Amino acid sequence: MAGVVKQLAQPVATSACLCSKRLQTDRAQESRPLTPAPYWTQRCRQSYLYSIWAVMSLSAPSLCTSLPGIPRNVLSVPVEPKYLCQECGQVLRKPFQAQCGHRFCVHCLTQLTSSAPHRCQACVEEGLSEDPQSLLDKKSAFPDNAARREIENLPASCSNEGCSWTGVIKEYEASHEGRCELERVQCGACGAQVRRGELERHRERECEERSLNCKYCKVTFSFKNIKAHDEVCVKFPLQCEGCGKKKIPREKYSDHTRSCGRFKTPCQYSAVGCKTVLENEKQSEHEQSSILEHMGQLLSVVRTLREVEDSTVGGTAELETALGLYRAPEDGTPAKTVMAAGCEGLAQKLSALENIVCVLNREAERNALKLEAFTRQHMLDQERIENLNKKMHQMERSMAMKELHLAETEQQLRELEFCTYDGVFVWKISDFSRRRQDAAAGRTPAMFSPAFYSSKYGYKMCLRLYLNGDGTGRGTHLSLFFVVMRGKNDALLKWPFSQKVTLMLLDQNNREHVIDAFRPDVTSSSFQRPISEMNIASGCPLFCPLAKLSGAKSSYLRDDTIFIKAIVDLTGL
Repeated sequence: MAGVVKQLAQPVATSACLCSKRLQTDRAQESRPLTPAPYWTQRCRQSYLYSIWAVMSLSAPSLCTSLPGIPRNVLSVPVEPKYLCQECGQVLRKPFQAQCGHRFCVHCLTQLTSSAPHRCQACVEEGLSEDPQSLLDKKSAFPDNAARREIENLPASCSNEGCSWTGVIKEYEASHEGRCELERVQCGACGAQVRRGELERHRERECEERSLNCKYCKVTFSFKNIKAHDEVCVKFPLQCEGCGKKKIPREKYSDHTRSCGRFKTPCQYSAVGCKTVLENEKQSEHEQSSILEHMGQLLSVVRTLREVEDSTVGGTAELETALGLYRAPEDGTPAKTVMAAGCEGLAQKLSALENIVCVLNREAERNALKLEAFTRQHMLDQERIENLNKKMHQMERSMAMKELHLAETEQQLRELEFCTYDGVFVWKISDFSRRRQDAAAGRTPAMFSPAFYSSKYGYKMCLRLYLNGDGTGRGTHLSLFFVVMRGKNDALLKWPFSQKVTLMLLDQNNREHVIDAFRPDVTSSSFQRPISEMNIASGCPLFCPLAKLSGAKSSYLRDDTIFIKAIVDLTGL
């Protein structure tokens, strides 16, 4: 593979060197460089790198892109069939041309030929399936650089609802695809479709499968189980119904109710009929004052049990005798005494069981009432929380929209304040010393002027200034560049931009201005119709020596302020 790359790289590298030498010869004949970017050298280098990538992609499938074609709805213009992949039907991404002449995405071609050579479906539909060239083979395919460059320069716009991004396919792949904040993506936990910009907030606040830590017991659980956890959390705070004390952990609540003097509990004689419910601190007083009543209730219960015993003893003895289970009492022990002792034990067990059943019933009823009350309160709290979250989200969206509108309004006001429409622009730069220090430190190396126009509906332009120099003038000169910007009326104007541009650093004594002028190179991309917000800056990296701006007697710097003037020749417009 290294040999193939080396063989492919040699002619491309030779072309790049020839282009570089030609550019050096042309520049030696010029009095001053007008464009900072070595255009042809970059194009040769790009073709060289792309060819190396193509060989590596076909030789090692793991290095190629895993993305299929670009969706058609990304294009801002009707798509031509020659730009479509024959396999996926989308716009070609990294196009390769098979020996039959049809084009494929590198991803689709790799998939088709991963196991064995495959017939081109387009050739089959055209009736050329028997042609040997219709057999796809990754070794005979080659990267279609011409188609790639044409596709990369096609106008594009984001297809996501609400996104205003526009540009070309190359910019879309490099900086916007897979990064759009308005693209809907799937949450990996709950599967919900949310916008990419809201995914992090969704995971933290809205996802039903997000993990939470109980703020009381620190146990981790999912959000959908929050209700069930609150009902069993041993650290969940409860409020005493008697004394009103709050934040009592559930695990200590039963101990608190037994020791709390104001907590109401049933009388301990409730098992025999007492229906009084009093605070714990009044239980002893109640027992002292109701001794006779409690004794009467006990006597009534005992009499009832006695009647039950008398009615069942005879039948029980006969049944035991018939079954052979009855044994006569020992000599000297009256039979009546034995039966009385047995009945007394049975009565005690029965009474104990009744007491236990009554206590359990009361506890179950009390717990059921509490659970119902807690459930209702929890549902109300959840509804309030959801309503508050919705209101908060609405307010956040409203604030974001207002901030966006405010920023746009401020930008428009700044442009209107300094804007001119006659091709002449004077740029006042105050606080020069501080700005120069920021530029030297690398914090703000360049600054842009407000936009100005050649006429009301003419070219839109601005200036770019490096206070500490740029390129060959870094650290020694003031570098000043002219920038053509994208305007609203570009479709009505003549391109490329060819008007003479004069740049001036004004002498505030009106004696000797620093002047530099140039006529645009119409072959440079800096003066073609802009496809982005602004073209590549072009101008004078050695515009003015910084020594002229130093010293208290400098006529160009007064009151820590300089003035820069730009004049665009309107002849022929």
